[in-house]
Amino acid sequence: MRTLTIIRHAKSSWKDPELKDFERPLNKRGKRDAPLAGKRLKEYNISFDLIVTSPAKRALTTAKVIAVEIGYPKKNLIANQRIYMADVEDLIQVLRKVDNSCKHVAIVGHNPDLTDLANELTGETIENIPTCGIVHAKFNIKAWRDLDEGKGKLVLFDYPKKHE
Repeated sequence: MRTLTIIRHAKSSWKDPELKDFERPLNKRGKRDAPLAGKRLKEYNISFDLIVTSPAKRALTTAKVIAVEIGYPKKNLIANQRIYMADVEDLIQVLRKVDNSCKHVAIVGHNPDLTDLANELTGETIENIPTCGIVHAKFNIKAWRDLDEGKGKLVLFDYPKKHE
């Protein structure tokens, strides 16, 4: 059994039009929602053996904030360039390379790729994973290399506006 939690980065700032997309920071709402997402994960008793994240500033910051909230060592975060500007197949390939000692993995990244990933792996139809949204799925597979289309069962879909 493997468990995957897909987390879209918190809301980012478009304040500085000169800033490269990769460097965009979290905005006020993002700074509020990221720790709340971590707190909700903790309330649901969700913890991770591995958090792999896009290295883009907004995703990496979200991953770090969530790590603090759930007691995951920030130094163990893995930033993987392949997650930034990925497509579904890129994301699946990243996940298939995860060491099998990791039973529960979180991936932090961007849309539309994460919504597409969640839908492909679970066979569900999620229209959009909002910023700081969480999709939690279980897979009846023995190894990450066996991760494939439709093999996941959606357990939880949570996002900030659900709690407003």
